[in-house]
Amino acid sequence: MIVVLKADTSPEEVQAVKDKIKENGFTPHEIQGVERKVIGAVGDEHFKDHLMEVLDSMPGVEDVIPILKPYKLAGREIKNANSVIECDGFAIGGDRLALIAGPCSVESHDQMMATASSVKHAGANMLRGGAFKPRTSPYSFQGLEEEGLKLLKEAKESTGLPIVTEVMNPGDVELVARYADVLQVGARNVQNFSLLKELGKVSKPVLLKRGMMTTIKEFLMSAEYILSEGNKDVILCERGIRTFETATRNTLDIACVPVLKRETHLPVVIDPSHATGHWDLVEPMARAAVAAGADGLMIEVHPDPVNAFSDGPQSLKPSKFVRLVENIRPFVQLMGRTL
Repeated sequence: MIVVLKADTSPEEVQAVKDKIKENGFTPHEIQGVERKVIGAVGDEHFKDHLMEVLDSMPGVEDVIPILKPYKLAGREIKNANSVIECDGFAIGGDRLALIAGPCSVESHDQMMATASSVKHAGANMLRGGAFKPRTSPYSFQGLEEEGLKLLKEAKESTGLPIVTEVMNPGDVELVARYADVLQVGARNVQNFSLLKELGKVSKPVLLKRGMMTTIKEFLMSAEYILSEGNKDVILCERGIRTFETATRNTLDIACVPVLKRETHLPVVIDPSHATGHWDLVEPMARAAVAAGADGLMIEVHPDPVNAFSDGPQSLKPSKFVRLVENIRPFVQLMGRTL
C-alpha cells in the first residue's frame, strides 16, 4: 500500500507512521516526491486491510492507497518519476545515454587495459568485463575470478570508468562488491532468489538481466526481491529472449522498452550483443534500442574477437565500436539525450 502524507506532516508523525507499519509486520519504504512524501508499506497481503484502516486514522496521513500490481516497489504506483541510478560518478536514467562497453571475459592484463582504453576513447562511460563466467559447458572458460576483479580495478584506475561485472554466487557478493561499482546478475540467475536477496542488502547498484524465458512480470518481480531488501538502485537489462528463431542467438524484445517504461520507474538498458550473437547486427539493434527509449546500451568489445575466450562472434573490434558510437549519435540527440 501507499501512505500519502500531508504536506505539513511533522517528522514525529512520519516516524509514528513508520513505527505502526513495522508493528504490523510490514516494511516501510520512504519516498520523497516533488510535492508530497509517501511511504510504501510492503508485507503480507492478508493483513493489509486492517493496516490500511489503522494508518488512515493517524495524524499526518492524507490517504492510504492499495497497490494493485504485484511488483510494489518497482511499479509506478509508488513512484511515478523515473529513477536515476548513481554509479560512482555516472548516472543511469538521466539525460545522458549510458554506454557500457568491454569484453565478455577478463582474459589478461594486456587485453583488459587495451580494451578499457579504446572504449573510453570512443565515448563509453562505463566498463564491463566478466571475472566470474557462467557457461553452458563445464569445460568452457569460467573466468579469472578475483584475479579478474583486480584487473578490472586496475583498468578503472587507468581510465576512470566505473566497473560493471557479474556476481553468480550469494557467497561472492561481498568479494565482488569490493571491486565493482555495479553488480550484474546474469540471465541464468534472474530467479536465483537467494542471490537477489543478498544483493538487496548491499549499497551498490545492481544491473539485473532478463532471463531467456522470463516474462516482463517475472522480470519485475525479480527486481522486487532486490528492492524489498532495501537496495533501491536497480537497473533492468534486456538481452534477448529464447524463441523459435535460429537466425540470431536470441530474439531482442525491443517492445519491452516501452512496456517497462510504462510499468516501472527503473532505468532500462539493452544488450544487443547477447541478443543477436552476431557483431554485424549489434549496431542496427543499438540504434533501435535508443529510438525505443532505452536509457543505455551494453556492448561487447574485444581487441581480437577471433581469439576471444568467450563470445567472440558477437564482439565488436574497437574500430567498429567507434563507428557504432558515431552512428547512434543522431538517434541519441533525437531522443533528447547526449552521449
